Amino acid sequence: MKSRWKIVGLVVAVCAAGVLLRAAETLRIQPLIHEGQVFVSVEVTDLNTEEVREVIASGLRTTFTYDVEVRMVVPTWVDRTIATAVITTSDQYDNLTRQHRLSRTVDGRVEASLNTEDETVARRWLTTLSRVPLCETSKLDPNRDYYIRINARERPRGASIFGWAATITGQAKFTFIP
Repeated sequence: MKSRWKIVGLVVAVCAAGVLLRAAETLRIQPLIHEGQVFVSVEVTDLNTEEVREVIASGLRTTFTYDVEVRMVVPTWVDRTIATAVITTSDQYDNLTRQHRLSRTVDGRVEASLNTEDETVARRWLTTLSRVPLCETSKLDPNRDYYIRINARERPRGASIFGWAATITGQAKFTFIP
């Protein structure tokens, strides 16, 4: 009976390692501290799938949601959440005008919108976040280790850009040195 649980544990560990490796391949996260703010830049590198292009071309609203957390590493305890943000990027393609109506919201507030005919611009809009402010550095303790964790998911879920998983998680560590 014990050997069966060992095998189950080994299978779970291998699957978890595969998910983490997959996250590293498809989600690039870059934290940046500048002028008293913590920023993050994110890129999803695995969007060039035929399924996603078909969903966008069909006119269905395609939305990417990024759940972002700034967390402080706490040894031998639960890591502390410093700040959170929910960032959504969406594309509503109009088949008649051949226009992509793009929008980006941060915590429910519309931050930017754009209309374009260029599919490359639309794809970059959905999969790239550049210098999104997360929190002020006054919330951080000097000389502590932190990380930014991101859960990225897309809708409609029928055409998952991440292959077999509809959600992907990644993180990037940094040390705050004032």
